[in-house]
Amino acid sequence: MEGLDLKSMTAMVKVIAEEKNLTEDTVLDVIQTAIAAAWRKEEGEKDMNVRATLNLKTGEAFVFIDREVIEDGLAYNPATEIPQSEAKGKEIGEIVEEKREVKTFGRVASMTAKQVIVQRLREAERDSVLSMFEDKVGTIVTGVVSRVEPKIVRIDLGKASGIMPKSEQIDGEYYSVGARIKVLIKEIERNERGAQLILSRGSAEFVKQLFIQEVPEIENGTVEIRAIAREAGRRTKIAVINTVPGVDPVGTFVGGRGVRVQAVMNEIGEREKIDIINWSDNASEYIREALSPAEIMKVEIEGKHAKVFVTEDQQSIAIGRQGQNVRLASKLTGFELDIELAEAPKKKKKTNVEDSLFSAIEESEE
Repeated sequence: MEGLDLKSMTAMVKVIAEEKNLTEDTVLDVIQTAIAAAWRKEEGEKDMNVRATLNLKTGEAFVFIDREVIEDGLAYNPATEIPQSEAKGKEIGEIVEEKREVKTFGRVASMTAKQVIVQRLREAERDSVLSMFEDKVGTIVTGVVSRVEPKIVRIDLGKASGIMPKSEQIDGEYYSVGARIKVLIKEIERNERGAQLILSRGSAEFVKQLFIQEVPEIENGTVEIRAIAREAGRRTKIAVINTVPGVDPVGTFVGGRGVRVQAVMNEIGEREKIDIINWSDNASEYIREALSPAEIMKVEIEGKHAKVFVTEDQQSIAIGRQGQNVRLASKLTGFELDIELAEAPKKKKKTNVEDSLFSAIEESEE
């Protein structure tokens, strides 16, 4: 084979597998894909469904061309379809497989094969590295900003790199090349172009994991985070609960002199406020807590909808700037919340102590 020696390739499968830390089956698949691509380039047509096999013992290679059986008399694409009359007893819709031995390739086809091998090996190697991060999804790691683009920030994690899309960044946060930052490994996104590590600093889970690092009582089960809602760079609300009587869950998360919550704020930025509230299985109480610091007069619940009544002086606090407080409270509780105006309670008229005294004296003199 001009420019591409199949027997040499079979001998190299094991070497490549060890060097790239890949399985031999993975490397063989890459080479077989390359053979199919090279044959399609030289002998076949662009649309053809071609797969190839390579025998590692003998060095023999074959390609298989699949065509779908269609009704006679119809216009068809000979690269992918075959009339039933030529399909040797096959039914319409079935696949006819044609086998051909691969002997030699010309220079152009050989170059195609080499390009495919290089590209696919690079993709397989990256996928192999990313699979090492499977058990780290949902955890925080430290990386170095390697490149800042308009819509994504690329971050080097040592053995692998990941991207932090705009939607996963903290609003208003500045990222500089070379800076060391903490990121949450949110997911491994896989598509036809391969796998990609998706990183986050703007998710609610990032804040949750930061608190898990700062509050050891979470690990020993004394306290729990029951819900969290976040608008990155602006505000986060966290609902917490104790599992051991007598433990103050909010105080535990805040820490002595606020040291624990401050450590989290140091990481996400002082611009973002954090509200830590008590979780309750009583929906009305939970909604009141979630809307803090607003003072609530009354809560009326119907299904997953709740009317929350507040006095006029508390209305803007309950709603928050640009509706942020009520929006986060709704996300935290799972209730659709409507803020309604309630009448302020009438203040009792103060009794004049002196008048009461005079009245008592007058009555005694009579």
